[in-house]
Amino acid sequence: MEDMSELIEIANSLTEAVNLDTAPLFIYGSDTIPSGAVSAVGINRCIAKTIFQLARDDEYDVIYLEKDEEMEICPGGQAWLGFKDFMSNLHYFISTGKEDFRNGAAEYLIANPELALKRLKSVGEIKPPAKYIIIQKNRLNDINAEILSIIIFGKAEQIRNLSSLYYFSSENSFDVQFPWGPYCASFVSYPSNMIQNSPHNSIILGPTDPTGNKWFPSEYLSMGIPYEIATQMATDLEKSFLSKSNLRKEKRKT
Repeated sequence: MEDMSELIEIANSLTEAVNLDTAPLFIYGSDTIPSGAVSAVGINRCIAKTIFQLARDDEYDVIYLEKDEEMEICPGGQAWLGFKDFMSNLHYFISTGKEDFRNGAAEYLIANPELALKRLKSVGEIKPPAKYIIIQKNRLNDINAEILSIIIFGKAEQIRNLSSLYYFSSENSFDVQFPWGPYCASFVSYPSNMIQNSPHNSIILGPTDPTGNKWFPSEYLSMGIPYEIATQMATDLEKSFLSKSNLRKEKRKT
């Protein structure tokens, strides 16, 4: 079991440092459903919408994601969480379409089906950490598993400042990534190191997917932080510009 008081302190310190108006969320795997957890199946077909709603609203404190045989949850989302294989014709749908697949519907996200297929294959195996993926707020008492990542939603300046905080003590100048993929990959799979060929142990910004523009606020970004990195960032807070200077409070001069 993780030390919940330490987890809450880490999450709260990052939240307060940049004045977030959404709750940070912990992500971990479990073979059992935590007490009080609500299935994502009953909230919204879109996993990403459910996660964002959890961060913004007080209706739920913890949700769980699982393999959905009834296909009530978006099949693409399930594939990106490792619960199912990608649909065999998905590369047509996310590129230019195919007449005999979904009546030719297409998202035009990738130049052609061949490139789309290569892109899907390039991510490698996607493996969930356990039977259930648990996503919960930082106000519950127990977590009986290893935390994989923390997901944060913020506006541009807040995400900029948290990115800069990461680089305060990092030796690597390229560990904040903005990878291709749907919302659920940006929120969960990439920062939780579930995707074989993704840049592991990196901060993941997102989303890069424009299909959610209708519901995801235009001023927000997501930031998925592997747990060990979040711990280091919280340790660095008091030594960094977020505490030692007024840079985060300055307004751009015109």
